[in-house]
Formats: sequence, structure tokens, C-alpha cells
Amino acid sequence: MTDTTSLPWDTQARYRLIEILALWEGRVTASQIGAVFGIGRQQSQKIIRQYRELVPNSLLYDESKKGFVPTEDFRPLFTLGRVEEYLHLQGANHELESPFAGLSLGAANTESLPMPNREISPRVVREIVKAARQGIRLEVNYASFSNPEGEDRVLVPHTLVFAAGRWHVRAFCEKHQQYRDFVLSRFRDVPEPCGTMLGKHDGTQDGEWHTQVEVRLIPDRRLPEVERSLIAHDYAMANGELVLTCRGPLVLYALRELGLNPQHSEVNPRAQQVEIANREELTRWIRWD
Repeated sequence: MTDTTSLPWDTQARYRLIEILALWEGRVTASQIGAVFGIGRQQSQKIIRQYRELVPNSLLYDESKKGFVPTEDFRPLFTLGRVEEYLHLQGANHELESPFAGLSLGAANTESLPMPNREISPRVVREIVKAARQGIRLEVNYASFSNPEGEDRVLVPHTLVFAAGRWHVRAFCEKHQQYRDFVLSRFRDVPEPCGTMLGKHDGTQDGEWHTQVEVRLIPDRRLPEVERSLIAHDYAMANGELVLTCRGPLVLYALRELGLNPQHSEVNPRAQQVEIANREELTRWIRWD
């Protein structure tokens, strides 16, 4: 088995990038390596060559794609093979663990709770990313509570989103003629391209997505003043209020992240701690599917 721990940390970081791009985009090029690490083409090509020598039968050059593609035997050694690594690389969510973490940089001891890793196929992500970049439609089979066995749909995706512990894709649904969120782990089979958009249905037309909404939070008013002051300090509130701004379709997810149920208040105010101050203003966005 290849020993990866003895390699310099910068070499490991570059190999991690190679694996992330190969796994989730299905192609890696010297120009991508050079752009991320600020190095020349020859050095980038050398890095890819050294990776292929270290991990034989992992990547093959595809003339039609002008880059290296993963083989059937490809197995990541320097990454966990989780979609979070790729989406963090794209800057989708700055709270995620960096794909370059774990390089023994001497940080203080830390610990975090393990979270379930939802099953997301790299092949599904590749097709969604490609469709979003090229503005093409996808035929998909999508499972939901109303259709647990899966239902054929045509989607036009535009943005990958991490919210409420799950990865979604924001896309225009031709069946419902509106933009909706689709959970990545619920796609059945690999989406298939089915031509360019019928009309203008890319992300620029998603009005709700481009609407910025303020969520105003205050300490639960059922608590004594001294406890409300403590909570205000915990959340770094200004004048007893915290204002969060997010995209309209993400309001409900933001409240879930905070442990707030708009349709139910905890009996014990200490369990809830904060409450929504502008509840009526959020009515348009607070809806349960």
C-alpha cells in the first residue's frame, strides 16, 4: 500500500487537488493545478506525472477531453472521497473542512462530532456541475416523499447548496415550471443531458434566489433579563438583536440550522434560547414541503 504520510505537506495538497478534480469533475488538467498553486505548466505536468507513478492505473489521458480522466480502478488515497471536499474547493461553503486539512500543521488539539455521510454519487455530481456550467437540461430520476421509488423529471441546474446538513442543487423544474431545491442523495441513476434550455431558465432568472432576506433574532423573551443578556453576548448581538442575511430559498434552512421551528416553540425557553423577531416578514419563505 502506498505510504502517503511521509510526503511533504505541499505535495500531499497537490495530490489531493488532483484526486478531487478527477473524482468529482471527471477530468484534471495541468492548467487547473497551475491556477490553484500559482505554478507553471511544466511543473504542473510534472506533478501529475509523479502522481500517476505513485498511484499506477489511476488516471489516463483522454485526447477528446484534453485532460486526465479517472480509470475504473481509480481510488482516492489523499482524500476521503466526499463531495464536501470538492464543494469546499469551489468556495460553496467556507465552513466545511478544507481538503488540505490533516497535514499535521501543528494546530491545537480539537475535536468535532462525526456527522452522517449521505450517499452522493460522483457521477451524479459531475453531470450536474457540467450542466450548470454549460446551461443544458438534464433528464433525471428523482425520489421524494411523494414518489419514493423515483420519478422522471427534466431539470436545469444552476447552483449547488449545502444547507441543514444536506447537499442540494437549485434547479428549474420543467414539470412544475419553477425553481426548486433537489437533494443530491435522492437522484437515482446518472442524469443524462437532453439539450439546451427551452427559454431562459438559468440562475439569472431565479428571482427568489437573488432576493436577499433579513432574519432578525433576539433572545427568547420568556427568559429573565440576566439570561437574555448572556445569550445576546453568546451570539454577538448588537443592541439585543442579531441580523442574518441570506437568500430567500435558504431562510427555512437557516432557521433549521439554528434549531428554530417557525411552527413550534420549545416549552422550555432555555432549550430554544433565541426567537424570530420579524416572523411576519418571513411568511413568504417559511414553508414546509
